[in-house]
Amino acid sequence: MNPLIHLFLAGFFSVVPMIMYLVIIWWMDRYEREPFWLVSMNFFWGATGAIIFGIIGSMIMGLGVTEFIYQFANDSDAGTLNNLAGAVIVAPVIEESTKGIFLLMMAFSRHFDGPVDGAVYGGAVGLGFGMTENFLYFMSFPQDYVGLFMLIIIRTLFSAVLHCCTQAVFGAAIGFAKFKGLFAKLTIIPLGLGIAMFMHFMWNLTVSFNSTALIGFAFMIMSVIIIFTVFQFAVHHEGKIIHRELTDEANTTGYIPKEHLLHLPFTSKRYKKGWLTAGINQKEYVKTAIKLAIRKNQIKNIKATGSNVYVKEVETLRTKIYTILYYNQQKQQ
Repeated sequence: MNPLIHLFLAGFFSVVPMIMYLVIIWWMDRYEREPFWLVSMNFFWGATGAIIFGIIGSMIMGLGVTEFIYQFANDSDAGTLNNLAGAVIVAPVIEESTKGIFLLMMAFSRHFDGPVDGAVYGGAVGLGFGMTENFLYFMSFPQDYVGLFMLIIIRTLFSAVLHCCTQAVFGAAIGFAKFKGLFAKLTIIPLGLGIAMFMHFMWNLTVSFNSTALIGFAFMIMSVIIIFTVFQFAVHHEGKIIHRELTDEANTTGYIPKEHLLHLPFTSKRYKKGWLTAGINQKEYVKTAIKLAIRKNQIKNIKATGSNVYVKEVETLRTKIYTILYYNQQKQQ
């Protein structure tokens, strides 16, 4: 195989599918879509920082695992056991941890509003990691077109998707725990990381043996179906929260006109023309109203220690809505 063709194929099939997956999961968050630059930042961490720290961590943990195995295993079995341990113990623990570090920091962002956001950011981290890992695998594969394309198919449809799914689970756990009490945080977040590691462990274990490879593929397919279904349920639930809070806002404060409830809560209607007075910044109004609904719901869930911050932000958002809807109209008159 020509080295330049090999490089092109490795680069193209490692980057393009992951970018496509990234856009899809970002688009699926239809009610309160995250800033794409922030989603891309998580993707970049997965592609660079998580890989670098993952390599370092794997080397350190791998040395300990290797020493343990060679101390207790027979010489004839030690090599095989060491390779297996690297795949089913070291990789799940280190890789899920290094990918997840950035998500834990992201939890402090005002854009990180709940399980749906966590799943999107986590999925982005996993896809970035999968992109770089795929490139390294594709470049190290023997010079064989048929074998290379088989590897591309397996890693694009399964291995890289695994990284997306495991971190989507961890991100969702962080998002669910963000507005809970300390005990819930100390329970839910480690549980989410544990599930991510278990999924990684199951995939690596099953595909390490020809006799169980089909079980691994079936496990991944079922995992994707379950995660996709739960994600859709979470997105739908977020939509119901937005509708409820906007209705409450219209009925109690009047900052949101009641006739706007026919359009604002619905992704298929909110950006249509004609339901807002000419001169109103429709995009800014919709964005502010949705953020107001999200913040109002968070005030109900958050512990008292942080509620004041969000109460102040709610008032700021109301003022902004009033300015968008009425102040600009008064200036025109």
